[in-house]
Amino acid sequence: MAAFLLLLARRQAPIPVLALAVLGEVAFTVLASYPSRALKLAALIAVYTVARTVRRRTALFASLGTALALYAVLTWVADSAFSPEADVVFAWTGMFAAVGGTVRTWHDYVAAMEERALRAEESKEEEARRRVAEERLRIARELHDVIAHHIALITIQAGVAGRFLRGRPDQAEVALGHIREAGRTVLDELGPLLHVLRQPGDEAEPTEPVPGLSRLGGLLESLAAAGLSVRHRQAGHPLPLPTAIDLTAYRVVQEGLTNAHKHGATAETDLLVDYRPDELRIRITNPLHSGPYPASAATGTGHGLAGMRERVKAVGGSLNAEVDADGCFRLAVRLPLPLPPAGPPADNGTSDRSGTDLPAHIVEGRQG
Repeated sequence: MAAFLLLLARRQAPIPVLALAVLGEVAFTVLASYPSRALKLAALIAVYTVARTVRRRTALFASLGTALALYAVLTWVADSAFSPEADVVFAWTGMFAAVGGTVRTWHDYVAAMEERALRAEESKEEEARRRVAEERLRIARELHDVIAHHIALITIQAGVAGRFLRGRPDQAEVALGHIREAGRTVLDELGPLLHVLRQPGDEAEPTEPVPGLSRLGGLLESLAAAGLSVRHRQAGHPLPLPTAIDLTAYRVVQEGLTNAHKHGATAETDLLVDYRPDELRIRITNPLHSGPYPASAATGTGHGLAGMRERVKAVGGSLNAEVDADGCFRLAVRLPLPLPPAGPPADNGTSDRSGTDLPAHIVEGRQG
């Protein structure tokens, strides 16, 4: 019974179990003057486990040592070097060791084949992704060529139409026809290219308008429902923004306020949207928890800040993130705006979201 209980731990400690089984067989044989078949069988099973699990050199020495120990004790009990039971010890030990080694080799072969198949599948997927990326790059170049060619054609024809609009309206009409044809052509060519560039699972057509600062009220209400109180202030006179600038401004405010809600030490955050004639400025200020986040916020290593910085850079703007001495995180964004056409000066007053005047230091900073 003790021999088979010992075998329960053979997978966790094969060498110690083999040593204990051999020592038990030797001790029992010396004390009882006859061998124990159970202990001998336990030793042979331990030899099989050692040959299957440990390194081949270690298994070879362990098997040889087991055979010599059993042979020595059996010949000592039989008082003869040619005992039949002692002579078959080497054969039995070698057979169990060979079976264990064969099983080990088979398992190693199966594991190697599985690993090779897995690597082949991964390399196939990587190759497919590489080919898709190359094809997308080629399509992007074609897209650039198509847009550049037709936009240049439209620009030239628009100049011709403007020159002949008063004196030769027939020629202007011909130029406008070329513009319409070029616009129709570029739309027809862009459709298939943009369809190819869509990711799997993308909707065929957008189901809602592109978000902008006009939807800022809804965003603030959703954050207020989540527990973040935003002190929203607005400086300058709101201007119609280009779609790319409007979308970038909305996404920056959305990501900045979300980060403030996650990492802020309090549930209050300041948001300033400053409309200037040549640029749009956005500033978000919130106190931070004491911890590892302020350092990453200051250096801009977070994924959210990296994404915002890429968005802002794509439209020609700049982003600055820093933590001041008071432990407040400040996110400042500047987005360029096209110069407005000449006309009467716009009212450049300051107002907050409810129509009240801004604090004096905000007004002074705006005038400066």
